[in-house]
Amino acid sequence: MEDEITVNGEIYVRKNSIREPFIKGEIKIVVLQRGWVVVGYMNRNGNICTLTKASVIRSWGTTKGLGEIALGGPTSSTKLDKCNGQVKFDHLTMVMSIDCKEEAWKTAL
Repeated sequence: MEDEITVNGEIYVRKNSIREPFIKGEIKIVVLQRGWVVVGYMNRNGNICTLTKASVIRSWGTTKGLGEIALGGPTSSTKLDKCNGQVKFDHLTMVMSIDCKEEAWKTAL
């Protein structure tokens, strides 16, 4: 049984052939158009950005803005809505992104 196939020059792998979750990229808080604020492991391929293990930040729960949770992780008042997989968006819809301290976020994602 083959573990990968090439279609139109793109290589695809069988989902059940992946042994461990593959996550690359840095954790970022991303502000998108229309007020969406999301957090996750960010990667960019051309114009498409992907946040893996993403959550929408419904309520920041901060007194010092997004920078507070970027460095310290979510507070007890932060409300995260998990996105069940990935969030994809065109990079032109990104208003800004903030690098997060991985140690502060990896257990929350």
